[in-house]
Formats: sequence, C-alpha cells, structure tokens
Amino acid sequence: MTEEGELNIFRCLDYLRDAAPKYAKAKADRVYLEAFLKSKKAILMKQVAAAHPSAAAQEREALAHPEYLELLDGLRVATEEEEKLRWLIEAARARAEVWRSLESSRRTEQKIIP
Repeated sequence: MTEEGELNIFRCLDYLRDAAPKYAKAKADRVYLEAFLKSKKAILMKQVAAAHPSAAAQEREALAHPEYLELLDGLRVATEEEEKLRWLIEAARARAEVWRSLESSRRTEQKIIP
C-alpha cells in the first residue's frame, strides 16, 4: 500500500474511535424517546379521561395530540441520526477490511516475487 493508503487506515480507525460516543448518544436518545412515547401517551390519555371515558377514545385522542406527534417527529430525527452514524461506522469497518485484504495480498505477492 502507499503511504497515503496507510494513513487512510489510521483515519478509519480514528473515525471508529471518535464515532463510538456519538453513536452511543444517538442510540440512547432514540431508546429514551421510544420509552417516553409510552409515558406521554399515558399522560395524554389521563388528560382526556373525563371527556372520553373509554380507553379506545382516550388512546385515539392521545395519539392525535400535537405533543405526541411532535415527540414522534423527534423520534424520527433521533432514529435518522443513529442510523446515519451506524452506517458510517460500518463503512469505516468495511474500508479497514479492504485495507487488511490488500495488505495480505501484498505480503503474499512479496513472498512469491523475490
């Protein structure tokens, strides 16, 4: 590999190291929002309980509430960020694997061709 290629593998490794905490935070945000959706739904159902005595009507009102819809939008954004980071990490891993394969081939060629 060229010197530039060797630097690229270190950039990949640096990226993997640096992206790990960002990915962890993005995943934590998504998991939190998923759990909070359930709490928000219960809170909203409780707010409309007097006007809508049936659980089905309460759920309908809660799921259509603007605060619930806003929370869903936040979950969409959090999931997008998590997935973006996950696939960037996968791409860096793939580049590292390609580099490793190329290096192995280079070493094999050096043994064959004196």
